Amino acid sequence: MQKLTVQLLKTEAKAFADRESGHKEKSLFGVTDGKAVGTYLEHKFQEALQKKYEYARGSSAKGIDFPKLDIDIKVTSIRQPQSSCPFKSARQKIYGLGYSLLVFVYDKKDERKTRTATLDIKHVIFIESGQTGDFQTTTGLLKILDNNGNADDLVAFMTERFLPVDEIQATELAKEILKTIPKVGYLTISNALQWRLQYARVIEQAGKVTGVQRIA
Repeated sequence: MQKLTVQLLKTEAKAFADRESGHKEKSLFGVTDGKAVGTYLEHKFQEALQKKYEYARGSSAKGIDFPKLDIDIKVTSIRQPQSSCPFKSARQKIYGLGYSLLVFVYDKKDERKTRTATLDIKHVIFIESGQTGDFQTTTGLLKILDNNGNADDLVAFMTERFLPVDEIQATELAKEILKTIPKVGYLTISNALQWRLQYARVIEQAGKVTGVQRIA
């Protein structure tokens, strides 16, 4: 069996999106729970991959779907393109989540006559790990650096943005930012016990900026 690579995963994601967009599914008719739709789509994609490739499959305990490739799958509706994500540290808003994202954006349509649902996959987007930070946070920090900002300015900005850090953590982060300049992130990450990732900007920018690739 062939080993799954990042490139093969992207190719399979495109083919899967094309197939799934024309599939009528009885079990999803009338289903409004986004989590249930996401689970259905993820499982179906994983099943298709398992028939062809050898790879380590992630679990809830491991946190991401493809731990060896450092990639997680996210499935979201075009009507409200967002999903939740485990919160590890405020650093993720600045330097990214620590892994790449493969995002399927669908539009669900129910057909009363046949009592089936179709998931029309509108976008498949691959976001490189380095671009999974928060847009406003990263661009704000970069502006401060461009303006000869120092550690105090960075700490003040993090406090104003309500980053979930205490003073000591903010100071440590500020020192790191001065040494290692973050890249622009394209997600909107809302503070919560679980990060809330929003994808409107990613959908808009896919294929136009480095690290955000439109697959389908």
